[in-house]
Amino acid sequence: MYQIDLNSDMGESFGAYRLGGDEELIKYVSSTNVACGYHAGDPMVMEKVVKMAKERHVAVGAHPGYPDLMGFGRRKMTLDPKETKNIIKYQVGALMAFTQSYGMKLQHVAPHGALGNLCQYDRETSRAICEAVYEIDPSIMIFYCAGAVLGEEAEKIGLKTASEIFVDRAYMDDLSLVPRKMEGSMITDEEFAIERSIRMVKEGKVTALSGKELEIRGDTLCVHGDGPKAFDFVKRIKESFAQEGIIIKNFQ
Repeated sequence: MYQIDLNSDMGESFGAYRLGGDEELIKYVSSTNVACGYHAGDPMVMEKVVKMAKERHVAVGAHPGYPDLMGFGRRKMTLDPKETKNIIKYQVGALMAFTQSYGMKLQHVAPHGALGNLCQYDRETSRAICEAVYEIDPSIMIFYCAGAVLGEEAEKIGLKTASEIFVDRAYMDDLSLVPRKMEGSMITDEEFAIERSIRMVKEGKVTALSGKELEIRGDTLCVHGDGPKAFDFVKRIKESFAQEGIIIKNFQ
């Protein structure tokens, strides 16, 4: 029997701008990564997602990013470690106000976008994020992209970790995600995405964009909430995993 957490990025709407289908996605996932107002989201959106998560018994995690609403947190920024540490504390603290008001425990922190990509290899940034989380609450988990040094830095400081793999993103040979500007970075074929996900969970293997076979560890499987096939993916994944004997369960 196999088991994995299924997560999706949510709460990425802002004011009058709607992004993603949170109301449908949350019916199928076991965890959610909630935008905290810097790259997306706002207090009304955050409260709505946390409330839905409570009703659906879905675990809540923070998805902090760079302070860049215009670029959706996907543009590179240069911050020193203290700035990084404090923007994490600020965003995680904001979301915790909502989880606590609903009697929920914040399960994890998963860095978003360009900040998350930097954590693939930047130890200084990774350490700053981990220190922020540890100082807030050392029982909060760190979600890190498979192969990223963020996982190593989290374990060094004593935080629990979960290696995150992706349904809808292609991999480079070093297990980093293929940059979105490159052709083939996003996976939109449902059948291929499901087969690939099952293989990652059961065999711990994935084929890189180059065709190279890679070893990969996955504790939590992510579907990007703003993806064009997000709803189709989570629905099919839940059905296919049940047939394959893969249990979908969060860490709480």
